[in-house]
Amino acid sequence: MFAELLERLALALDRAGLPYMVIGGQAVLLYGEPRLTRDIDITLGVDIDRLGDLIALLPALRLQPLVETETFTRRTMVLPCSEPQTGIRVDFIFSFTPYEQQAIARSRIVAMGAAPVRFASVEDLIVHKMLAGRPRDIEDVKNVLLKQPHADLVYLRHWLDQFADALQQPLRERFDQLLKELA
Repeated sequence: MFAELLERLALALDRAGLPYMVIGGQAVLLYGEPRLTRDIDITLGVDIDRLGDLIALLPALRLQPLVETETFTRRTMVLPCSEPQTGIRVDFIFSFTPYEQQAIARSRIVAMGAAPVRFASVEDLIVHKMLAGRPRDIEDVKNVLLKQPHADLVYLRHWLDQFADALQQPLRERFDQLLKELA
């Protein structure tokens, strides 16, 4: 069910020239412990000016927006959708920062059916989860680090430091504390 939808999404986004990577729970399943997730989070490496291109893909993807698309998406940079047949939610997140562009370029390609599906690298997944910072996200980071002990800590610390400065949050300290707890 998820694999088929991920395949459709990857093929459609590639055809439309919309760079993307799968983040969130689906990427955690790739790198960490199996867990229940009922959604797909996709970062699009484009500005909101490509919203029309994405909306044009939704009927073929059998997705329905869950909000009034223009107003909500332009305000939040997120287009939440649902596949009515399965109830799977798909959140498209618009982000065109240099970090996101680099993360998409570093993404890991996983074959699903006829499609090469782009998943965030283990390091970029951890960065995203540390930024979200919810208890579920922190547990995901711990599980991923246990399963992926060779994650690039230099890369991780670099981006956590960058975001910590910009957001004035102790992201690096929280991450280093997690590493100590896992040691």
